[in-house]
Amino acid sequence: MRIGIAGAGAFGAALAVTLAQAGREVTLWARDAAAVETMREARRVARLPEVTLPDGVAPVSDLSALFACDTILLALPAQATRGFVTAHAETLAGKVLVACAKGIDLHSLTGQTAIIAEAVPSATPALLTGPSFAADIARGLPTALTLACADAPCGAALQHALSTPSLRLYRTADVTGAELGGALKNVVAIACGACIGAGLGDSARAALMTRGFAEMQRLAASLGARPETLMGLSGFGDLVLTCSSELSRNYRYGLALGRGESFDAATTVEGAATARAVTGLAAARGLDMPISAVTARMVAGELTPLQALDALINRPLKEERE
Repeated sequence: MRIGIAGAGAFGAALAVTLAQAGREVTLWARDAAAVETMREARRVARLPEVTLPDGVAPVSDLSALFACDTILLALPAQATRGFVTAHAETLAGKVLVACAKGIDLHSLTGQTAIIAEAVPSATPALLTGPSFAADIARGLPTALTLACADAPCGAALQHALSTPSLRLYRTADVTGAELGGALKNVVAIACGACIGAGLGDSARAALMTRGFAEMQRLAASLGARPETLMGLSGFGDLVLTCSSELSRNYRYGLALGRGESFDAATTVEGAATARAVTGLAAARGLDMPISAVTARMVAGELTPLQALDALINRPLKEERE
């Protein structure tokens, strides 16, 4: 089986490397024809300069080569998924489409698999998520991820097809829980980065992580997710990694906010858009999600990190279970 990957950014390229090293044939699509030519000649990817593309990876800019694959990993930014699958819905019909982005769509306030199901009803949607940095995957460092698919036989087949000696996949049918864990932890990571960047300390970060996780569970439960899913790799595991390492783009973005520094606008920060989407979801469902709310206002420039902390500290006192 040849596996297609749409998107040759760091994560898409890292998946291509680990799959090819495990003997899979991979078609890696990028929009930029010049970048593809460089990948072919130098066997290098701009986002992972220290990694060499194995022979099993075929970089292409021609969509027909990508669409020749029956299984396609969508390693695109979360806000770009809708446009891609909608534009190519006819060609993607009947394929297995695995979303690799972690975010809630601003247009529909839904996760990635719902976008796929809406645009390409005949496709089988799945999700690959969990605590992972592209550089670790590409270097062959041990990584465990969650593969979420409501179609059990397809999920089992994908689990075997996408697992490698260094990439271990755990399977779940709870797509909603896996999607929300991966998306919402980015919002908390921005808050934690801002906390450290503003010099508020590790104790404050621990509080934000803990109370942020409570918010994640609250929204997930209201949308029908299983609590144990949020306790797994796609929720708690990803939260711990993303809120504690400067390799996380969302955490680095928060650091820049906290320090009052500029941030590279070309770097995708999924949590910024997701914070806005979560605010809308929470309001529609009557849920109290204060950390998400102040993070959305920080991202919009309406609050400084210190003002956001003040808003959280001065909330009414309550029991921890709430």
